[in-house]
Amino acid sequence: MAQSAVSTVLGTVGSLAVQETTFLCAVNLEVGLLKDELMRLKAYLKDVDSKWRSGNARVAVLVSQIRDAAYEAQNIIEAADHMAKRNRLKKGFMGAISRYARLPTDLVALRKIGVEIQHVRRKLNEIFASAEKLNINLDNNVLVEDESPQDDGPIHQNSEDDVVMVGFEDEHEEIVDKLVDNDYLLSVVSIVAMGGAGKTTLARKVYTSSRVKEHFDTLAWVTVSQKFKGVDLLKDIMKQITGHKDESVDQMKEYEVGKKINEFLSQKRYLVVLDDVWETDTWEKLNRTIKVFPDETNSSRVLLTTRKEDVANHVQMPTHVHHLKKLDEEKSWDLFSSKALPPYKRYAIRDVDEFEKLGRKLAKKCDGLPLALGVLGGYLSKNLNAQIWSDILSDWPATKDGQMMSVILARSYKDLPNHHLRSCLLYFAAFPEDYEIHVPHLIELWIAESFIPDTPNHTLEETARSYVIELAQRSLVQVVDRSTTHGWIDRIRIHDILHDWCIQEARQDVFLDTSNKTVDQAGASSSSSDNLISYRFSFQTSSYQILPATPNVRSLLGFKLSSVSLPKLRFLRVLCIEDSTLKDFSSVIGRCIHLRLLRLRYCEGVALPSSIGKLLYLQTIDLRGTILESVVPNSLWDIPTLRHVYLRNCFFSPPPPARSVRLQPKELQSFALLLDPVGTDFRCHDMMIFLGQLNQLTTFCLFMHPNIPAEVLNIFANMPHLVDISLGQFDVLDKLPAEFPQSVRSLFLSADVIKQDPMPILEKLPCLVVLRLWGYKGQTMCCSSQGFPRLQELLLGSFSTEVWRMEEGAMPKLSHLTLQSCKKISKLPVGLLHLPSLDHLELAFMTQISEDDITLNELRRKGCEICGAR
Repeated sequence: MAQSAVSTVLGTVGSLAVQETTFLCAVNLEVGLLKDELMRLKAYLKDVDSKWRSGNARVAVLVSQIRDAAYEAQNIIEAADHMAKRNRLKKGFMGAISRYARLPTDLVALRKIGVEIQHVRRKLNEIFASAEKLNINLDNNVLVEDESPQDDGPIHQNSEDDVVMVGFEDEHEEIVDKLVDNDYLLSVVSIVAMGGAGKTTLARKVYTSSRVKEHFDTLAWVTVSQKFKGVDLLKDIMKQITGHKDESVDQMKEYEVGKKINEFLSQKRYLVVLDDVWETDTWEKLNRTIKVFPDETNSSRVLLTTRKEDVANHVQMPTHVHHLKKLDEEKSWDLFSSKALPPYKRYAIRDVDEFEKLGRKLAKKCDGLPLALGVLGGYLSKNLNAQIWSDILSDWPATKDGQMMSVILARSYKDLPNHHLRSCLLYFAAFPEDYEIHVPHLIELWIAESFIPDTPNHTLEETARSYVIELAQRSLVQVVDRSTTHGWIDRIRIHDILHDWCIQEARQDVFLDTSNKTVDQAGASSSSSDNLISYRFSFQTSSYQILPATPNVRSLLGFKLSSVSLPKLRFLRVLCIEDSTLKDFSSVIGRCIHLRLLRLRYCEGVALPSSIGKLLYLQTIDLRGTILESVVPNSLWDIPTLRHVYLRNCFFSPPPPARSVRLQPKELQSFALLLDPVGTDFRCHDMMIFLGQLNQLTTFCLFMHPNIPAEVLNIFANMPHLVDISLGQFDVLDKLPAEFPQSVRSLFLSADVIKQDPMPILEKLPCLVVLRLWGYKGQTMCCSSQGFPRLQELLLGSFSTEVWRMEEGAMPKLSHLTLQSCKKISKLPVGLLHLPSLDHLELAFMTQISEDDITLNELRRKGCEICGAR
């Protein structure tokens, strides 16, 4: 990972402000010399990497020195750059002086920076000398890696979907039959198999099947894993079954949560999935304060997956244990070939028969394990060379029992097209086991870590998404969900086996260290060598009072930490903490001038100091779910690099107009703000001026209680790039604005009353894919022919419409329709039968719709899935 470190520094140097000012001319010269030496150093790294992986201990020390020198160089250069940026942003007389002259304090700082650069250059000279002694060759013709993997075909579905379709059709039907049978007693169905055999895959396919969704009133899925807290699982279940996502659930005690779940489920036929259970007493722990899951003799079920048969047999209720078999030879080949030789690649292969002959032998070697078949197939799909396939086959006998999966993963990892993508893969070690990762959040982390390179004609986000696609095509990540709005991958997770491999590899490379221990168990670091210090740490369910980390740490991630203090981390670039309590946060954060990403989700003890404005490299601030103990300082808006701002339940006061018009974050892409409640002294006019300056937004989310001022709708005229809009709760809207941005793909709008039919305006939006709308109180509603040309998902809530006219040709792509609390629709409109793509209709709180409704039954006959009907 030294190559990644040096490349990151070289990429940063090119964009720094120190190169744009004569004020720092002496430092510029030193920076230029340092950059030249880093370029020379980069040429060593390919030879260094091969020697390091061969086990050469002296080379391992050299690699550590290279990385240390590269990061130290970046810290020094950024300190100079920060000074230049800070002086440029100063106002008034002192601002003018600092921009065109050298203040005494700056002279002292510049001298210190110059000395530090010379110190790093001496280190680099020592590294060059050491490299020559180790016979590491300087290759001036350095191979330039492809920075942006190309999507060379339509991404086939993730390994989970393929497994069920290819290998487990009969078992899928058997388990569904068992879940929906006529046995009235509460019972459990357990899927038992070794790791990588497809248990979760099969359970997920069962869980999402139409027969299961129609049979059960309520469904919930939780992943248990090896380390879990019963109360956290219960809170997750409660949020799923009740739909309550607010913080009130998080504040409940275990007994209260269990009681609420019991009361809710007592009136429902339910299915609860407990995925990846390791301990025999898991069921008892979930029910220790109260019997959470009632048996109302209504055929409710529990579906459980585990590697251990004793876990499956331990639950004290009627149990059906299903032993998941390995794939047979033919099904193994079907899965392997769907990955290695997908249809869109077969046509370009000259001798398909030769590949099939080799492929069948390789598939047989995978011993019927879907994970091995998927990852190896994904790797070989990128290497359609018969000699490579043959070499892998001939090398296979050297693989020891139990190491097959590690060998396959290591081969796929080394085959990734560049070191940026390899860094992105190893970064999954930072997340807890079975953690479901939201891809937009992951991309923000990758960008903050400088893993994503600048590529011509592509934004950083676009390049990062291509990386996610590449990993999915190689079956290195499992796709959980896709965005209906955008079509891209939205949520992913990685298999336990791959997660363990990433942790081991990240530690070996001294790329990232993880701690999932309490203080009395062990220290924080588990690095492979005490002499090699990681620059990234991830703490999970630790109970330290002060998080242990080296002073030079660049990234700190934490999940479910007890009350902790952050150490002084001068060079911190990423701080990402969830579900934790922080102490003395405000006294530490203002000094982290290198910080790129600040994500504190569902945390307590957080206050933003005015010194937050000194973080001139900050790209993302995400405080969703965190209740701030201070106002949001106006200095936040002086940060020129802000791209994403997410604030919730905060004391927010818009900057005064004079400050808003000179706002720095003109490049802000995402802005989400939830204010609950809004004080009586809130300055709405100032808010409109502030929002009016954010004309580069692509995502805008605003929720205010009690009400959003209707004037907010007028700002869209100055936001031509908006793609996602979420607004609530308006009081009374006479009508919607005549023109929304034509680029809008997703619109969420909630009002107590919308007087005028919104459809004639919204149906003209050419890109609209998802529409969720609440509060229209008119009696009639009309959707015109050719209206909503790209709409796929529509939710209408709390409408008073009695007549809904749909002209033929309207909403040609609508596939998912939800009607919620539309009490005056007594019969489903006949126009629904003319929607050619409609395959899912959900009726929520629509008890007035009879089971004998003609349109309802005709939709069923046509194959449309109906949910929520009586």
